Amino acid sequence: MEKKVSKRSKREEEDLEALIAEFQSLDAKKTQVVETPCPSPSPRLNASLCAHPEKDELILFGGEFFNGKKAVVVPQGGGQMWIFGGEFASPDGEQFYHYKDLWVLHLGTRTWEQIKAPGAPSGRSGHRMVLSKRQLLVFGGFHESTRDYIYYNDIHAFNLDTFTWSRLQPTGTGPCPRSACQMTTSPDGNGVIIYGGYSKSRAKKDVDKGTIHSDMFLLRREGKEEQEKWTWTRVNPSGVKPPPRSGFSLAVGPGGRALLFGGVCDEEDEESLEGDFFNDLYFYDINKNRWFPAQLKGNKSEKKKRRRGKKGEQTNETEGEKEEPQGPTEIIKEIVAEDGTVMTIKEVIPASQAEEDSEEEEEEEDGQEEEEAAAMAPLVEPCPRSSAMATVKHGKLYLYGGMFEVGDRQFTLADLYSLDLHKMDLWDVLVEMDPNADHPPVKPGEALADYQTRTEKYWVGLARANMGPDAKEKKVQKVGHAMAKVFFEDQE
Repeated sequence: MEKKVSKRSKREEEDLEALIAEFQSLDAKKTQVVETPCPSPSPRLNASLCAHPEKDELILFGGEFFNGKKAVVVPQGGGQMWIFGGEFASPDGEQFYHYKDLWVLHLGTRTWEQIKAPGAPSGRSGHRMVLSKRQLLVFGGFHESTRDYIYYNDIHAFNLDTFTWSRLQPTGTGPCPRSACQMTTSPDGNGVIIYGGYSKSRAKKDVDKGTIHSDMFLLRREGKEEQEKWTWTRVNPSGVKPPPRSGFSLAVGPGGRALLFGGVCDEEDEESLEGDFFNDLYFYDINKNRWFPAQLKGNKSEKKKRRRGKKGEQTNETEGEKEEPQGPTEIIKEIVAEDGTVMTIKEVIPASQAEEDSEEEEEEEDGQEEEEAAAMAPLVEPCPRSSAMATVKHGKLYLYGGMFEVGDRQFTLADLYSLDLHKMDLWDVLVEMDPNADHPPVKPGEALADYQTRTEKYWVGLARANMGPDAKEKKVQKVGHAMAKVFFEDQE
């Protein structure tokens, strides 16, 4: 029986390789670079999003089944984007082909070039690659077939001057085998930091157990090129650390700070897998080795800004007595309109800002306070998600796509947000997601009551995902029914 399974698996892999060879043959016939306007990219996750090193452009490659992880931008000759490995899945999602090729996209000419060099890492996906000095460093990943899977913790270097691969042999204890970690270069360029990741192992026959990693390591280079040595060191950051998760996004912002967004924490047993998705944002100060949560200031009215400036000029003004704030204040309000629209208003006020606001409120009349509250705009933020793409350009964080789950349904996103990391005031929506893309369709001749009954589990689950775990069940059901009604009426 095992021989039959082995033969069938090998035959399926050969069929997949033949399909890929056909794609490569078609690509070889393309000899002209053509740029055409197009709509925003289709929904996807696990793609590569990079900022152009010279122009005001973001470059998105792959995603979903056509995934080249990880892309690295090199500021050389008009800019280059390097890609190693990745995976291709068969149309039924049952077979996987892992690449081990290295490509460079010359951004100046918009042309691809395959770099053929011996000694490359084995075929894999879920690995990470960064630029360190004049070397591309590739770490980890996994390889999966119909028969088995394997996770890696090896690290390879590709020299951009000699175009040669080498496998590094660092001293010290490094990370255990994993994929989907995040990797960034240290501020001095002589090392890389690796954080988190995911791996699975065989618990018993036909049962796998996943592990979310939340440890951090530093791989550091010492010595000159001819005698350089690499050393692993375990890093234990201080501060408020993110809860354990996988599928989070990471990008490096101004001032040597790495940004972590979103992700998912899966709770699994032998029969089910449920995920808790995040949309929080954390900073990791690489120089200080410290984590801290990000806090958005919100959008203040111009009137309040002018009054605050005027108050600053009155230096002789007597300060009123006030209580000393105990810490950041978080305000969350959920408003349900008559048409079922759900509006979430969330504001986090740092202690210093809360103290300043308290002074102003003592000097304002009640009518002015109400006017200020009305002028306060709701904070828009990305919904909880994992496997989104993130990059930083000109001090702005850009976040694209990803996925989240409601019950047994998976939603792949195509929205684009930006956040000014200097102001830290609010998220800007650059591309909105079509809200009707994945909702259960209305059957011909179906009445509203029948549609609400048939799709209640879906809409209540979606409402719960939007309102959070602390919202009351009765309110969640009411919002879910209202959302179903709005969607139903839009289809008429």
